[in-house]
Amino acid sequence: MKSFDAIVIGAGQAGPSLAARMVEKGMKVALIERKFLGGTCVNAGCMPTKTLVASARAAHVARNGAVYGVNIPGEIAVDMKVVRARAETVTMNARNGLIGWLGGMDGMSVIYGHARFEGPKTVSVNGETLTAPRIFLNVGARPVIPELPGIDDIDYLTSTSIIQLDTLPRHLAVIGGSYIGLEFAQMYRRFGAEVSVIEHGPKLASREDEDISDAIADILRAEGIGVHTDAGNIAFARNGSGIRVSAGSAKIDASHVLIATGRKPNTDDLGLDTAGVATDQRGFITVDDRLATNVEGIWALGDCNGHGAFTHTSYNDFEIAAANLIDGDDRKLSSRIPAYALYIDPPLGRVGMTEKQARASGRKIMVSTRPMSRVGRANERGETKGFMKVIADAETRKILGAAILGIEGDEVIHGLIDAMNAGTTYPALQWSVPIHPTVSELIPTLLGDLKPV
Repeated sequence: MKSFDAIVIGAGQAGPSLAARMVEKGMKVALIERKFLGGTCVNAGCMPTKTLVASARAAHVARNGAVYGVNIPGEIAVDMKVVRARAETVTMNARNGLIGWLGGMDGMSVIYGHARFEGPKTVSVNGETLTAPRIFLNVGARPVIPELPGIDDIDYLTSTSIIQLDTLPRHLAVIGGSYIGLEFAQMYRRFGAEVSVIEHGPKLASREDEDISDAIADILRAEGIGVHTDAGNIAFARNGSGIRVSAGSAKIDASHVLIATGRKPNTDDLGLDTAGVATDQRGFITVDDRLATNVEGIWALGDCNGHGAFTHTSYNDFEIAAANLIDGDDRKLSSRIPAYALYIDPPLGRVGMTEKQARASGRKIMVSTRPMSRVGRANERGETKGFMKVIADAETRKILGAAILGIEGDEVIHGLIDAMNAGTTYPALQWSVPIHPTVSELIPTLLGDLKPV
């Protein structure tokens, strides 16, 4: 049996950084990863997909060059082999950087293999038993494959496997109208494929306010993407060399099917029962406000604890754990203000409550919206789709939430994220002097237009 000061299972966004901090403090740490360092973000999520998004945008801009007076003769062609290779390069550079960083640390043992608990303080990996007084789980999540009629009879893609494509689908059917599915839908439409989005629920991006969801659907339809909501009885059947997708009254003959119906935690094969670690009905590890599980000495970080399926929330879990366990601080999960982005083009930046959530909270609220067509920078760039929206508490004058669906919305939202984290009231922001011409310069104006609802 090998003894360590800490064992970290999973090398996503929280695990390696936490392991490195503990090693810096003189601890002996085992970091166990069953596949690739970097987790979903580096290998099958943010980095490769946003690289693909960039290639898709380049194709879109090239096709629309004449609008800006830039005439490109001939048809714009997309070389999918080059597109895929570029994404692979970005991933490998990041992964190799982690290998070099972690592998060069004295006190760090990077072990590749599948770890399973043998008890609350022991795990087995590659036939060896390791023990430590502190064990951290950062095992991530994977795509959910729903039980739909005919799904076992077809070859389908997931968000992991689709990034390996180096040919263009004739017609891509995307099952699921949430964030992952929508990004791939627009991306492949811009690469040149026919695309249909099939969503069982009544709207796309279901956690958003209805006006945001409707605007997202309009953006996608304007690019020729078929959007099918309220799609009941989804089923699949082979149709020659393709796939017939049935969804209510819609019949779609696709060449490829992407299943994008959510993700589930990688917690079902860790031996959690042996250690006594509790999970909820969906398999997410139950944690308290400081990320501790019900078993003393075991913590869960990142996607597997169900408190944010994002790289930045996983990294913040590392920050909370490190602050509390290493720096003697007292940081809490409940202090985190939720924020995220949807990387269609134009992107959606989101923070805090939706209007629907704010209304349901019983607060007296104020709301302001502004179309991107009334933003100078958007007009100058010829990208006026979408709108800005902010919700505030009428009594405390604190910003409760915001959505920026429009050009650079994923960057613009950070001014409001920072204000909310600082506890700044919205009148204080109205006196800021922003840079012209930018999208962010309209934030004080947006706040000035807040009205009670």
